[in-house]
Amino acid sequence: MPIAPLTPDALLDRLTEAVHALPVPDEGSVRVLVDGAAAARPDTWADGLVDRLRALSRPVLRVSAWDFLRPASVRLERGRTDPDAFYDDWLDAGALVREVLAPALVGKPVLPRLWDVATDRAVRVDRVPFGPGGVVLVDGPLLLGRGLPAELEVHVAMSSAALARRTPDDEAWTLPAYARYVEEVSPENLVPFVVLADHPDRPALRTP
Repeated sequence: MPIAPLTPDALLDRLTEAVHALPVPDEGSVRVLVDGAAAARPDTWADGLVDRLRALSRPVLRVSAWDFLRPASVRLERGRTDPDAFYDDWLDAGALVREVLAPALVGKPVLPRLWDVATDRAVRVDRVPFGPGGVVLVDGPLLLGRGLPAELEVHVAMSSAALARRTPDDEAWTLPAYARYVEEVSPENLVPFVVLADHPDRPALRTP
């Protein structure tokens, strides 16, 4: 697979072209997952697509997987720093499908946030009407291999050394979960676009 060193702007332009070219479901929106460890900043890459897509007259809804975590009673049952719990128990994938990915496909209103981790309570927000031709951009870690439906998936990859270097000390306990993810899911082999982000100011894009 070809790897192209690009500036961040040029890389985002390439991804925007790929998203804009996706066939749009009747009355619905396309769904894009931007997957990556927190230190790889998938949120930043997803954010970078927003204005570019809107400039192409595409409505865009940004959703963070961090707003679809399970309650603390479930998420932290095995402790606050258990990497296997982080891998298996934190994300409420069913809720993300039910409230965002499934309704977006058929043009029904979407719930952009579900759970406030700080208060450990459900978020009181209204559903967002989202008409045809839009793009739902979801970012977060450990998204692939869960059966989350999407028209396009992007993985932001870092080497294990770069990931360890860029992960804050208080989040280093998550590193075994990301290592398990690479071993069991092999996310770089599941997606058409891989952002190589060891050096965020000098990324590269791997394409089919």
